[in-house]
Amino acid sequence: MAPPASKRRKTDHVSSGDEDDEASFASFGSDESGDEEAPDEVNGLSAEEMDEDAGDEEEDEDEDEDEDPAVNLENVQSRARADKKDKTASQSNPKPARRAKASQPTISTLANGSFKSNVFKLQVDELLGQIRPRHGKRETDAESALHTIKKSIEQIKPRGPFTSVDAERDLIREKVAIPFPNPRPPKDAKYKFAYEKPANVNVVGSYALKTASRSKEFLEIDMVVTMPASLFEDKDYLNHRYFYKRAYYLACIAAGLKTSIGKEQSVRFKLFHDNPLKPILVAKPIGPSRDESNDTPKSKWRINIIPCVTEKQFLAEKLRPDRNCVRSQHQDEVQSPTPFYNSSLRSEMLMTPYLKLLHSASRACESFIDACLLGATWLRQRGFQSSMDSGGFGSFEWNTLMALGLQGGGPNGKPLLSEGYSSYQLFKATLQLLAMKNFTKQPLLLGESQTGPKATADGIPMAWDAVRSHNLLFEVTPWAYKLLRQEARSTITALGDPLHDGFDATFILRVLEPLYRYDCLVEIPAKALSLEPEPRERLIQLHKLLKQGLGDRVTQINLLTQPLDDWALGSSRPLAGIKGNVTIGLVVNADTARRTVDHGPSAENKAETAEFRKFWGEKAELRRFKDGSILESLVWANPESGMSVNEQVIRYTLGHHFGLVAMDDITFSGDFAKLVRGGSDRSSFEPLMAQCKKFENDIRDLHDLPLSIRHILPADPQLRFASVKAPHHGKLAQKPVPADITIQFEGSSRWPDDLVAIQRTKIAFLLKINDLLQDAVDNVTTRIGLENEGQDVLNQAYLDVSYDSDATFRLRIYHEREQGLFERKLKDKTADPKSREIAATGLAKHKRDFVKNPAHTQAIARLCTRHAALSGSIRLTKKWFASHLLSNHIADEVVELLVVRTFTQPWPWQTPSSVQTGFLRTLSWISRWDWRADPLIVDLSASGELKQPQAEAIATNFEAWRKLDPAMNRVALFAASNLDSDGTTWTDGVPAKVVAGRMTALAKAACSEISDKQLRLEPRALFSSPLEDFDMVLHLNPAFAGGKSRRSMGNGAAFKNLELEALTDTDMIGHEPVQEFLKELEDLYGSALLLFYGGTERPVITGLWSPLTARRSWKVNLSYSTIPVKGKDEESDVLADLNKDAVLAEIARLGGDLVEKIEVYKH
Repeated sequence: MAPPASKRRKTDHVSSGDEDDEASFASFGSDESGDEEAPDEVNGLSAEEMDEDAGDEEEDEDEDEDEDPAVNLENVQSRARADKKDKTASQSNPKPARRAKASQPTISTLANGSFKSNVFKLQVDELLGQIRPRHGKRETDAESALHTIKKSIEQIKPRGPFTSVDAERDLIREKVAIPFPNPRPPKDAKYKFAYEKPANVNVVGSYALKTASRSKEFLEIDMVVTMPASLFEDKDYLNHRYFYKRAYYLACIAAGLKTSIGKEQSVRFKLFHDNPLKPILVAKPIGPSRDESNDTPKSKWRINIIPCVTEKQFLAEKLRPDRNCVRSQHQDEVQSPTPFYNSSLRSEMLMTPYLKLLHSASRACESFIDACLLGATWLRQRGFQSSMDSGGFGSFEWNTLMALGLQGGGPNGKPLLSEGYSSYQLFKATLQLLAMKNFTKQPLLLGESQTGPKATADGIPMAWDAVRSHNLLFEVTPWAYKLLRQEARSTITALGDPLHDGFDATFILRVLEPLYRYDCLVEIPAKALSLEPEPRERLIQLHKLLKQGLGDRVTQINLLTQPLDDWALGSSRPLAGIKGNVTIGLVVNADTARRTVDHGPSAENKAETAEFRKFWGEKAELRRFKDGSILESLVWANPESGMSVNEQVIRYTLGHHFGLVAMDDITFSGDFAKLVRGGSDRSSFEPLMAQCKKFENDIRDLHDLPLSIRHILPADPQLRFASVKAPHHGKLAQKPVPADITIQFEGSSRWPDDLVAIQRTKIAFLLKINDLLQDAVDNVTTRIGLENEGQDVLNQAYLDVSYDSDATFRLRIYHEREQGLFERKLKDKTADPKSREIAATGLAKHKRDFVKNPAHTQAIARLCTRHAALSGSIRLTKKWFASHLLSNHIADEVVELLVVRTFTQPWPWQTPSSVQTGFLRTLSWISRWDWRADPLIVDLSASGELKQPQAEAIATNFEAWRKLDPAMNRVALFAASNLDSDGTTWTDGVPAKVVAGRMTALAKAACSEISDKQLRLEPRALFSSPLEDFDMVLHLNPAFAGGKSRRSMGNGAAFKNLELEALTDTDMIGHEPVQEFLKELEDLYGSALLLFYGGTERPVITGLWSPLTARRSWKVNLSYSTIPVKGKDEESDVLADLNKDAVLAEIARLGGDLVEKIEVYKH
């Protein structure tokens, strides 16, 4: 719990005098308290203040000191939901302490409204309560170590002055190697190296500011050691001289600490934020992470010991980004600016000034600290940290950007942010600042100065602190900055969604999993890229090459490197290069990724043509196009050849510019699209779609129909780009699957008012259409089929229309009067219960087949056209359900809704642009979906047609179902959309609760596999699950279950004519023997067996014995075969036990040639 405001003011006090820069911690480590009335005494956080804070917070401490203080953010939502039940909906949103005066609009004006809902506020409050720093055992141990380290540093004796050679020799005797940056200092350097007692020792960073989130695994404390000014000369800012002396000073501290605290703490070198110019010392406890005596966590803390200098050590003007501070030895060379070097040195001078700035902001703005905690959580969930391998934008950059925004940066020097904002408003306004303004093209100027350094060509963002003459974002790489802006935009969109609060997407979900985040991942060994001696510059060059080579095929190119390890004090500093692999993460442009021809400049433009050929080499060729233009061009192989166009471009670009070694060592990961049969794009559906259009025209051209046609609507997965298999078109490897189509005629009073008579009239219409098609259309075969036999009020017939075996359409007639007749029957109180039950079943089936299915098909087809990756994602997700034998329980439409949700509500990511991300993110959401408590609500309109009133009505309907059926025996999953507010159209009766639970378990297992294997994941592993989980398995004959002709399986080419005859037999079209066998088994043994089937993806039917078939008292009319069993006592009644052997024997007999063998697993 945070200390009271009065105590917090004292804790956060920072002097404002300029003379404080040279002051020391007079009271650090002593037992005497400093004078509270002397405001100019403190630069940072003193030991007494830490002790006092501990005392303040002990009375509020509500956790066990031995308990690991790390927080699981995923618990926040459930706790907030529980708190919601105790709150009333009429609670008003908290108002900020004071609001900004009306002024010229700024970016901050977009952050209007404290919280978007009461629930959101509860969740944010719960989150802040969980992550605010508290003082426990970990903090106590760390502060004790701080005192010890400070005391040890102050007792280190002076050294030197030495030459560079003597300095190294002196420390080698104590087994400490100086961590000089590259290039090392020359042996004949005229400047000297020395060590003197530090001018100051301060605690800075998040611990001093009290923004160190408890959700972090380790408590990390930054201790800055200010080096005396007497050690440096005026020109030491040039040619790494400052960094050489800094490295020597650090090595002297390491030697001293090694002697004094080496037995209690581990002290090692490490690069600060992975900056090769800035090594530091890291001290942490020695020993295992857990106390073996009582199995409790040991303290998890780290102390970073960072040498620095005062703000006035070197002139700020000399270190501006546009100046050169590393002189070339060749005088004739152009002295280019060295912005990274300059800013690295300048940041060393601003440690204490920035701590003052942040403390000042926390005093001026009451909600600043909480906004820092929210920002830190948002960044951490997306993998952003201040270290360069994690983007170079972390909590410090976020906090400082907010603090500077509270002071200026707006129009006419006014603040960008208001001190009266709540923590959520500050958080959202900072996101908008990052998202809306591109700092690489238009630098952000913060401070009184109206001018600052200009944007650079290397793409490094510029947030210029004019007061301190420093680019706050100098360590942020171009690719990390673009990703940061994209994440900010996605979060703002999620927070602006009127139907979903976006809390989970903003603060809870971890976004950094590469297989979820990127469409394509490429691994290259770092050694193959020859990154030394300047890895940062080489990576920027690699990024530019990939950006130029891939062009508009990708929207994001991110370079991922592994963090550099620390190293022992006596070891030589590791090379500056990147270790392991460089991973390239690509977000593709689905509209252009498959383009096989790229157009370059015109042949008339000599300069651009020369640049084009210089970049592409022999790949570039001059081509004349149909419009007469002559252009430089690139031609790539079709993706169906086995290698995607992006992979071809990357391999060629790296091979051409980095050498053949790099091209041979490239590894591409996660090509899930190859698992989709017939290709993952919509092109495999186009022949069927064209044939469907022809069929519609043929029907509309029939002139002798009794009624004119109102609508002809597709109602089949094949006609919405969503079938697992690509539709058959002209291939004799499989029979065409009939595609359902609904036809509706204009209204007429001549239709009968009786349901049975309407079905007979439909048959007459179909016969008429059959005759007319036969007469009017060539090369067409028609056949009338019957269905729903024994249920004469339901649709009784359909018409199959086949075009030369290329496509078959199954036509049914929709008559709108049927719905009214069913509803009238339901309202008839004089009707017997059985009739009303039949009417209820008929009404549900009629609405599903004739009203909602066509509307659903149109919506999905429209979305697949809008999102290029949606079709393949749906098909691959259906393949996953089928591979795990869930297809007969979970309707196609439910799977489609699950995938569409990933595209229409993609947060925390952006909309998927590949099959991989569409599929994997859907699995991720299924694994998190608490279907017991939350409905699935999807907007299929893609234009926001689902409004708040309809969403609330759906939620009310869901709650009513849960009250009506709390055990979820009838409705387990509730799946609704803007086209279907009922939510039970596709889930009434199926899946059972146990099947829904298995779906969740399989999705969680898949996500666990993804997290464990990362880039080593084998995609096919996600589509396999053990059959041993079931009680029995029917292995089916592949001739029937695999979609292949039985004769071709057994007789080969000798009977090819018989195979062709079977495939072209229209009487067999739509005949699925395994499906009919499964239906018969469910009708006969549904009360005893829960059966699972996945279609042709896995030729088995598995089953689980129902718990209701457990041994029980004997009674007549049991719905399954039983065998009498004696009870335990002689006097007890005879019990009935399920006769499993007899049931399985009956199944084998019914299956005949369909069943190859039956396996039984005893659990």
